[in-house]
Amino acid sequence: MAPENCTVFTEFIFVGLSRRRDVQQGLFVFFLLVYGITVIANLGMILLIKVDSRLHTPMYYFLSNLSFCDICYSSSVSPKMLADFLSEQKRIPYNFCAMQMYFWGTFADVECLMLAVMAYDRYVAICNPLLYTVAMSKRLCTQLVAITCMVGLVDSAVYTTLIFRLSFCTSNIINHFFCDIPPLLALSTSDTSFHEMLLFTVGSFILGCSIITVFLSYSYIIFTILRMISAEGRRKAFSTCASHLMSVAVFHGTLLYMYFRPSSSYSMDTDKVTSVFYTVVIPMLNPLIYSLRNKDVKGALKKVMGSETTSGCNNVFNNKK
Repeated sequence: MAPENCTVFTEFIFVGLSRRRDVQQGLFVFFLLVYGITVIANLGMILLIKVDSRLHTPMYYFLSNLSFCDICYSSSVSPKMLADFLSEQKRIPYNFCAMQMYFWGTFADVECLMLAVMAYDRYVAICNPLLYTVAMSKRLCTQLVAITCMVGLVDSAVYTTLIFRLSFCTSNIINHFFCDIPPLLALSTSDTSFHEMLLFTVGSFILGCSIITVFLSYSYIIFTILRMISAEGRRKAFSTCASHLMSVAVFHGTLLYMYFRPSSSYSMDTDKVTSVFYTVVIPMLNPLIYSLRNKDVKGALKKVMGSETTSGCNNVFNNKK
C-alpha cells in the first residue's frame, strides 16, 4: 500500500542509452542488426538440430533449448528498446514494466541453469561414456529442462512481486533502458533493505548452484581428459567443452560483475552499458560460439546447404530440359 501523500504513477519513463537523436538513430540501426542476427542465428540452430538426425543427442537437445531461451531472453528487452530509439518519450505502462521484468528474469534464470545442465551433460559424456545414453535418457533430459523452467518462473514471480510492492512516490523516471532490478530499487521511496537482502540471497543461490555445478563437472572432466592416453581423444574432448566454457564464462562473469559487487561501486550510466552486453549481445554470441567451434554443427550446416544447392541445381537442369 502506498502512503496517502504518495503520487500514484501509471507509467515509467526510461532515460535510455542516450538523449541525442543522432546517436539514438545510429544505435537503432546497430541493435536492430544485433537483434536480427540473434533471432535468425538461434532459430537456425534450432531448425538445424531438428532436421539433422546426427544432432539428436542430449547435448544438442539442451543446445536447442538454450537457443530458444536466447530468443525469448533477447525479445523481452530488445523490441521495446528499439521502439524507444525512435520515440521522443520512452514510456512504459506500470503493468508492462512488471511483465518485462518477469519475462526477462524468467529467461535469465533459465539460461543460467541451462548452462549448468549442459555442464553436467558434458561430465556424463566424457567421464562415463559407456553409460551416457542410459544416464542421459530422454525422460531425464525433459525433466531437467522442465525443472530449469519451473525454477525460473517461480523465482522471477517472487522478485517481481517484491519489487512492485514498493512505493514510487517522487519520480517515475528510470535511469535505464528496461525494467531492471537495481534502477527500480534506486527509484523507490520505500525501505528496500529487506528486498535487497532477499533478492541477493535467492540470486546467489541460483547463480551459486549453477557455478558450483559447472565447476565440479569440469573439475572431473579435466581430470578425466588428462588421464586419456590418446592425444586425439584429449583434443576432441577439449574441443567439445570449449564452446560451452566460453558461454559460461561470458554469461556468469557478466552477471557476477553486475549484481554481486559492492553497492558503493554501482553507477547507473556504466551499468547500462554492461546491461546491453548481457541482455542483447550474449544471446547473439551463443549460437555463433557453438556454430563456429563445433564440427558437428558446421558439418550439419554444410550438409543442409549442400543439399539445398544440389536441389536448386537439379531444378534448374530439369527446367531447361
